[in-house]
Amino acid sequence: MGREVVIGVVQVSDRASENRNVYPNLSGDAVREVLEYYIRTPFRSVFRLIPDDFGQILNTFGELAGVEGCCLICTTGGTGPAPRDVTVEATEAFCYKMLPGFGERMRAVSLQYVPTAMLSRQTAGICGSTLIVNLPGKPAAIAQCLEAVFPAIPYCLDLIGAPYLEVNTQHIQAFRPKSDAGNPSA
Repeated sequence: MGREVVIGVVQVSDRASENRNVYPNLSGDAVREVLEYYIRTPFRSVFRLIPDDFGQILNTFGELAGVEGCCLICTTGGTGPAPRDVTVEATEAFCYKMLPGFGERMRAVSLQYVPTAMLSRQTAGICGSTLIVNLPGKPAAIAQCLEAVFPAIPYCLDLIGAPYLEVNTQHIQAFRPKSDAGNPSA
């Protein structure tokens, strides 16, 4: 039996974290719904709602990767150009390898829907056996971006030594080279 699959979902929002009773956790819920739709492997999700604070984002990454053992952390929010948008900077500071192709792909898809997608600074990176993916803050954009990049996530997790992730092929197709397809030990 493989290791437990734990996935972190971090909603970064000053408004939502300060006014939990007024401002709903829509983007965090949207990430979890899409992951539940795509992932066939049983997993446990760990949710955090935090303000746009560099130190708190770094601490949350450390807790989720180190203590909770998350193989994947999806953030939502804090990827724009506003002064308080620091999720990308925290991701770059925490990760030792950046994967800019994730952000490039998400922006390309988002530009099909809104011209302001070019203002987004989404990215992804790895630290140990944890992949962090920065997603936008709007639920519809989250679904569009995850659909665009999720096919690469299971194989990325394989490459960094994370637990093997099976997808629900009725909803999404993941890419793995033929020599690795279906072989958790490859």
